[in-house]
Amino acid sequence: MSAETVTIERLGSGGDGIAVGPGGPLYVPFTLPGETVAIARVKNHGTVMSTAIASPERVVPPCRHFGPDGKNGTCGGCSLQHASDTLYHAYKRELVVEALKMKGLTPTVAPLVIARPGERQRLVFTARRTEKALLLGFNQPSSHHIVDIEECPIGSPGIVSRLEAIRAIAAALATDSQSFRVTVLETLSGLDLAFEGVQKIGDRQRRAVTECVLSLRGIARVSHDGEILIEPQKPQIAFGGVLVSPPPGGFTQATKEAEEAMAALVLDHIGKAKRVADLFSGSGTFALRIASIARTHAVEGDEKALKALDHAARHAQGLKQVSVEKRDLFRRPLMATELKVFDAVVFDPPRAGAEEQCRELARSGVKKIAAVSCNPVTLARDLSILVAGGYRITAVTPIDQFLWSSHVEAVATLEK
Repeated sequence: MSAETVTIERLGSGGDGIAVGPGGPLYVPFTLPGETVAIARVKNHGTVMSTAIASPERVVPPCRHFGPDGKNGTCGGCSLQHASDTLYHAYKRELVVEALKMKGLTPTVAPLVIARPGERQRLVFTARRTEKALLLGFNQPSSHHIVDIEECPIGSPGIVSRLEAIRAIAAALATDSQSFRVTVLETLSGLDLAFEGVQKIGDRQRRAVTECVLSLRGIARVSHDGEILIEPQKPQIAFGGVLVSPPPGGFTQATKEAEEAMAALVLDHIGKAKRVADLFSGSGTFALRIASIARTHAVEGDEKALKALDHAARHAQGLKQVSVEKRDLFRRPLMATELKVFDAVVFDPPRAGAEEQCRELARSGVKKIAAVSCNPVTLARDLSILVAGGYRITAVTPIDQFLWSSHVEAVATLEK
């Protein structure tokens, strides 16, 4: 370990400040561009010891658990609470701009659709039983240490106000001192808790969880590794007014506000399309909204998510025809010949993107495409494939739903 003084030049893709020296980039968490700091250095990472010049864009973090001085350690849930809104919003938008530029794409990128505190309807906590208590929170960066949280400004009031109830259920389920995860989703009928990684659950834990949940209010379902342990109320979320009961631990957007913003962009783009394919459809975030205006074909590899979508569509009023298809689009994308019946295609893949599917889309005659992505790098790659196939990017909109992190969503629209 060596000590030195450095000046931060920019923020990196992970949210750390970056100083550039003879040995290449040096990553310094919790710093901002323009700051001069004394650091303790280990290889290409630095820990701030003191600050000689602070950025005027530095603000007081709103959470007591944030940063190197955070209560119970440095919570890894956020990385940029110390940045002003102006700097933070510009940084998020620039992540998309730079990813596109790396692929030679220079479309107009709209201002960031911002996220606000208290909007997160889905949070993933880490938990672990100790001799004294049940720890519930987020891991410290690059560590297995769990920062036990008492507040969380990004979480919805419906989740944050029930932290003790979530702890109680986790404590009833825990069988040893190994850490495990719980995804908490706020639904219209209560909290949906999906646990993963608890070892050797027996009848005693199942009874304890049942007794605990029945003594509480506002818990819709508790599951472990996809198995429902107790479900006092069927969890329900709404996609454009259509009620859906997602599978245990199933994917949903992190905030309702971002979901609505993305859906509005998609629906506006497809316009008066008569028949639309929604690829990587999940439980119907876009498909069930699209079905209010067009015949919709939803394609998804996760059978449980697809069943939830199909059930919702069958029991909803006023929708156009909705067909579903279970298909691994990574291994078996819809071919150009299959795509010719659609006026528009929407795709929202995991972080790996939709490379093979985009190669088929590029060969197709589909007039309009809406690409939704949680990874600017793979989005840029996929868009470059489509542009090479004759598509024109009409708009790119970055959308924030992971407040104070380095993750950003984007919706790109294309025409041929």
